[in-house]
Amino acid sequence: MTASNLQSILLDGRWVAARAPAGSFRAFDPSRKLELDAHDFPISGWDDLDAMLDAGQRAATEMARLPGERISAFLEAYAAGIEARAEALIESAHRETGLPVEPRLRTAELPRSTGQLRQAARAARDGGWARPTLDTANNLRSMHGPLGGPVLVFGPNNFPFAFNGIAGGDFAAAIAAGNPVIAKAHPAHPYTSLLLAQAAAEAVQARGLPSGAVQMFFHTGNALGLRAVADPRTAAVAFTGSRPAGMAIKAAADAAGKPAYLEMSSVNPVFVLPGALAERGAAIAAELAGSCAMGAGQFCTRPGVAVLAPGGHTDAFVREMQRLTEATAAGVLLTARAPESVGEAVAALRAAGAELLAGGGIAADAAGYGFQPTLLKVSGSRFLESPRQLQNEAFGQVCLLVLAESQEQLLRIAQALEGNLTGTLYSDTAGADDALYDALAPVLRTRVGRLINDRMPTGVAVSPAQNHGGPYPATGHPAFTAVGIPASLLRFSALHSYDNVRPHRLPPALRDANPTGSLLRLVDGQWTTADA
Repeated sequence: MTASNLQSILLDGRWVAARAPAGSFRAFDPSRKLELDAHDFPISGWDDLDAMLDAGQRAATEMARLPGERISAFLEAYAAGIEARAEALIESAHRETGLPVEPRLRTAELPRSTGQLRQAARAARDGGWARPTLDTANNLRSMHGPLGGPVLVFGPNNFPFAFNGIAGGDFAAAIAAGNPVIAKAHPAHPYTSLLLAQAAAEAVQARGLPSGAVQMFFHTGNALGLRAVADPRTAAVAFTGSRPAGMAIKAAADAAGKPAYLEMSSVNPVFVLPGALAERGAAIAAELAGSCAMGAGQFCTRPGVAVLAPGGHTDAFVREMQRLTEATAAGVLLTARAPESVGEAVAALRAAGAELLAGGGIAADAAGYGFQPTLLKVSGSRFLESPRQLQNEAFGQVCLLVLAESQEQLLRIAQALEGNLTGTLYSDTAGADDALYDALAPVLRTRVGRLINDRMPTGVAVSPAQNHGGPYPATGHPAFTAVGIPASLLRFSALHSYDNVRPHRLPPALRDANPTGSLLRLVDGQWTTADA
């Protein structure tokens, strides 16, 4: 494959050939196990990344001076450009991921993606996300502002739109906070990423952002990716993916003093209390089985562990889960390596003491890459003997049932949990479980980002009140969220303080006069829209 046959990369506002590619790759159709030979994508060497970092640093200087309105206009134009390409994007994403067109791609994920771009646009225009704060007595003022360099965004394989490095939530937040973005396309959906990047490049030009505000490469070697993470020109890193890859990025970022915002592994425990088991156990089992199967189990909020309280209805719940799991068809996994990876995770759970109840093998008869829907169980005592091994994430249609032997043990299981994105409690609607809930919820609260009652965790609403984060290893930092504007913007900001700076030299948001009349500011300890 010659360089002339490769797709171009987006570098400093232009589509150019990769300078010294280390090789190339093609996308796959995972639903048919077929290589897609229409496009060849370069594996970038350091020359490409070095040039992008230079362009990103130049763009950061320019973007720091731009009003929020200009950035907002770009984000809105980009959302419109995505919608204008909707059919091509949906067709490409379906082909590269095997995800269904309806309702997943067209009705759910694409509108979510454009919606969060527009939410980020509103935040950039309003400016309140920056928390302008005025202390007039001491003539001291502060607000959040851009980081002064490009943000590297590594998107995952399971959301070709909503978490894509060139269009997803991390991208929207970094841009809205005033930073350029260098995105790495995921090899599981490179052509979809190319279409998105084309829309972004058009919007950059149409709305007058710096040429290096949005850049994208398709792939690179692990060592070069970590070198870019640690480069002095890099301002921050956003990553969604596996724990081993995330921890390698964190180590490189930490060594260089760079902030890295990581979304990694999570088993999202679901606790079903005894009253709920008695009241509606079969219905909860159906919800759990459905949530595990959604997207072939490739959701970061899939419930991988369900903890069942002791009682006379537990065995019936287990039997119903076994029946439902056996009756569920294998979904399409996103990559050729995925079935093997899920199998390795299931084998590790079994080695730690879990008993296989259903599935457990590669779906050899499926047209696409698949793994049999799998159910395992383990006693509460055995779980407490090997809690870390039995919380190993299997990124597929896999669920481990943990059978607690007492209510006191239920609490100890909660105490043994690692950090997770979500934790769910199902309880009796008439209040029979309230005392146990009151004891269990405070323990679970410290181990999850989002505490849920009486519904499965798989959905993630794009809401200002959302937390798509949590304690390690769900993420690298429990104080931040990857979903939820304006809070998600704070990850890609620095707190800028101005001490006795002359009024005309201050950012407009920190001058005595409110620049819009509606900007909410903390003035001398009071939140107000009034002038200082």
